[in-house]
Amino acid sequence: MNLRAVQRILGLMLMLFSLTMLPPAGVAIGYADGHWMPFLVAFAIVAALGVLLWLPVRNMQADLRLRDGFLVIAVFWIFLGVAGATPLLISDVPDLSVTDAVFEAVSGFTTTGATVIVGLDGLPKSILYYRQQIQWLGGMSIIILAVALMPMLGIGGMSLVKADTPGPIKDQRLTPRITQTARALWAVYVLLTALCAGSYWLAGMNAFDAIGHAFSTISTGGYSPYDASLGHFGSASIDAVATLFMFAGGVSFALHFSVMRRQDIRLYARDTEFLAFFWLIASIIAVASVYLWLAGEFPGLGESLRHTAFHVISIHTGTGYTTTGFAHWPGALPALLMLLTFIGGCAGSTTGGMKVIRWLLVFRQGVAELKRLVHPSAEIPVKLAGRPVPERVIIGVAGFFAMYLVVFAVLMLMMMMLGLDQVTAWSAIASAMNNVGPGLGDVAATFRDVPDGAKWISAIAMVAGRVEIFTMLLLLTPEFWKR
Repeated sequence: MNLRAVQRILGLMLMLFSLTMLPPAGVAIGYADGHWMPFLVAFAIVAALGVLLWLPVRNMQADLRLRDGFLVIAVFWIFLGVAGATPLLISDVPDLSVTDAVFEAVSGFTTTGATVIVGLDGLPKSILYYRQQIQWLGGMSIIILAVALMPMLGIGGMSLVKADTPGPIKDQRLTPRITQTARALWAVYVLLTALCAGSYWLAGMNAFDAIGHAFSTISTGGYSPYDASLGHFGSASIDAVATLFMFAGGVSFALHFSVMRRQDIRLYARDTEFLAFFWLIASIIAVASVYLWLAGEFPGLGESLRHTAFHVISIHTGTGYTTTGFAHWPGALPALLMLLTFIGGCAGSTTGGMKVIRWLLVFRQGVAELKRLVHPSAEIPVKLAGRPVPERVIIGVAGFFAMYLVVFAVLMLMMMMLGLDQVTAWSAIASAMNNVGPGLGDVAATFRDVPDGAKWISAIAMVAGRVEIFTMLLLLTPEFWKR
């Protein structure tokens, strides 16, 4: 374990992160909302902390090993929650406690979208912009941003990308060099954000709302400058734009890049995970739309299809935008939507959850086991895209599922010990670990009224879900710290 190299990287990344305090200060000055000072003070504090970490080890040039990369990722995501909460604590609007400020920042950076703030419509523009910005940075991850923009760090970039990229298969490079790969992913991310912002503007949003909502749509974060979320606009056109780009955010950005580079849209139809993601969403939308229409929830099938498609994709991708109170939909639909959060989007996307590819592998492994019961001597490999999946990957996915369920159960029981009812505790942890935002019960709209202890547990669940469990659990194992 090269702790000095880890310290150097953390210092440099904090200095890089401090620069993100300047755009909201510019927004404060541009809109004359009088709240530029908290961001400049936060910039100075975070930059100074970064310098203090970096200076003693500035001459350390050793590359990071994979184990060092996991430590950087875990510690930096914890740092982000505290550093990101700084301007919210300094500002008198909104008036947040330490717990609430850290919760809001962690929720933003992990693209969860759960909030403790009410009265968003009356907040200063700079605060509203900052909330949207941290989700956008967290979506593609400031870790990969550092790899993309700072090759002069002199680190093993692949170590960071492996540790911070979601999904069971993390060795695929889109370009020969890892810094080029990171830049390619960020180029796609920025392009889709720009297209989304332009589409929102054409659909009727002003420039501020279009940019802010584009940030949280492509990142599948879900923060909105309005308490009513996208329901504030009451526009079918805006809902359609959001639905399209939330779906795009749920697709692997590596696949987006391949389609753009080869200029061949048929690559989507050849990707097994994309097809599973698409048809699962399409099937649920079709059934739920008819059900809600027949139940009288919406006056017509078209209206039912609009709202159902929006909410299914919003919850499935972990975005968490709402236009109606889906938690009060009839029958099992609210529970079904929360169960979808465990699946999430594709590996390599900005979504939370366990990822479609893992569920696909588990399903096909189950089918293979059923066949082996009938033909005990047969060799029945699990295949994706016609190719056998290595046994090591299947074992890793099974281990991930097991640890995910264990962590989920422990955190849910802790929430119940704090006095939350079963529905609220279950949906709060599901929302936090799957990086969704809205839940059921007392957290259907906001986490403001749950105990502080429950907010800290939720924040831990958000980070654990964002780094996909193992990164955090590794730090608790004695083997990780052995030389």
